Amino acid sequence: MQAQEKKKLPEEVLTERHLVSGEDLTKVKSELLNIPLIDLRGKTIPKKTLMLIPQEVAENYEMIAFDMTDENELQVAMINPQNFKAIEAVEFLAQKSNLKVRYFIVSSEGFRDAFRQYRELGEEAEEALSRISESSFGIPEQSDETQDMEKVIKSAPVSKMVLVIMRHAIDGGASDIHIEPRLKETRVRYRIDGILRTSLVLPKYIHAAISARIKVLANMKLDETRKPQDGRIRLTIDGREIDFRVSTLPMVEGEKVVLRILDTTGRLPGLDQLGFNRRHIEMITQAITKPHGVLLLTGPTGSGKTTTLYTILTMLNNEDVNIITLEDPIEYYIQGINQSQIYPEVGYTFATGLRAILRQDPNIIMLGEIRDEETTGLVIHASLTGHMVLSTLHTNDAQSAFARLMDLKAQPFLLSSVVNMVIAQRLARKVCPDCKTEETVPDALVKRVKAEIAKIPEMYLEGVDTQNLKFFRGKGCAHCADQGYQGRIAVAEVLTVTPLMRDIISRGAPATEMFKELEAQHFINLNQDGILKALQGLTTLEEIIRVSQI
Repeated sequence: MQAQEKKKLPEEVLTERHLVSGEDLTKVKSELLNIPLIDLRGKTIPKKTLMLIPQEVAENYEMIAFDMTDENELQVAMINPQNFKAIEAVEFLAQKSNLKVRYFIVSSEGFRDAFRQYRELGEEAEEALSRISESSFGIPEQSDETQDMEKVIKSAPVSKMVLVIMRHAIDGGASDIHIEPRLKETRVRYRIDGILRTSLVLPKYIHAAISARIKVLANMKLDETRKPQDGRIRLTIDGREIDFRVSTLPMVEGEKVVLRILDTTGRLPGLDQLGFNRRHIEMITQAITKPHGVLLLTGPTGSGKTTTLYTILTMLNNEDVNIITLEDPIEYYIQGINQSQIYPEVGYTFATGLRAILRQDPNIIMLGEIRDEETTGLVIHASLTGHMVLSTLHTNDAQSAFARLMDLKAQPFLLSSVVNMVIAQRLARKVCPDCKTEETVPDALVKRVKAEIAKIPEMYLEGVDTQNLKFFRGKGCAHCADQGYQGRIAVAEVLTVTPLMRDIISRGAPATEMFKELEAQHFINLNQDGILKALQGLTTLEEIIRVSQI
């Protein structure tokens, strides 16, 4: 039914809704069709074999040549081996080269991983650079010459270079691109799974041309290089609508450019797929059934707060409620939700937007961030007048949210009556499942872990062998680019505001009283939740130390 409505294959709907993994679905199809399965993730394909099927043909028919036997047999992997037009195209190409063909089935993930080999970052950058000479495109940083800038804007090689940098960031699952001028070179770094990695080093003379091209795409001022600027780019890359939030900053050696990648077409995972444990999911599900009040997500920048908020919004998204969001920027577009982008430069801020939203008859309001006293007061007013408000706040843990709001001039007695729940979270890198191995941990660290486990309520320890502690790490393999990690998982603490907690907050009671109440509601902190995930083999102790300092 859903497949017909969305005009998609049933398997596409199943994988989009995370009901089954792409790899598991491909295994089933392999058995049903009696076609051998091939896993191409991390497999290096000889360039000569790869190019037997041109890139455009491979992309169009979702197939790839990955091996050649001594008997002149070309081995071809296909996502859909029942695509007879694709088979016809392969047979035609093979006939020209006097080859036999053997077909395999591959998952979408495996195909995408192998397809990237058509366009290696270094090779594409080198090809673009070969068409750019220092004398032709070395634009001085402070150049006011319109003619020079026009050359930069219209230059095909420079345009291609920028597109190559963007596309490889998306292929690699990066969240940010950093283009940094240095003394003798320009460095391009991608933030993948929260960690910055150098991906490309370019000659310094190309830097001004690249930054100028990005400015043109983002509708920013070309001739302004002495002040920071912000802009946005929207591009369709490989059939996906991608937004880039662009920021430039003057540095000693030129302008640094940072692009935040926002895949607005991405499917939102559920709370369980984000990494929340079962008990926390039950608590959150119960909290969002309340018709009014405030739910807060806290944590530093890049800790996944907004993604969790969006996931909760999808849980609340029904036809009988009016959900309005106020965001900067809009990171995902969700059907059925009214999403508004703030523009501070024209006076449309969180505060002015929230005033306008309250006149739009909302049931649920999502505010990107509580930043100032005015917004804090409006959030409290909105929740007191019967609205549910979801927002984020920058604090280190859940308990600190109340002190932060009081610092923003919120009255304790009002605060205690409107806040229903505070969730604090971090993102820890997941151990790569393809190279996971057991690791030996120093005795001193094991002792600290055991001390924390002793404080964790029994309900959280289900399925965890506390007597025989085992920890894991990734050795590094082709699937995870030798990092040992692949993807990220939420480490969280969830504070429910009970009647007794409301009394503690309104009285401004000492922290010891709050800790006693948290103990009574079986609260576990970030460290303890992280340790549980390390014991389950989802992440490493090293990661938990990095994100929550056990």
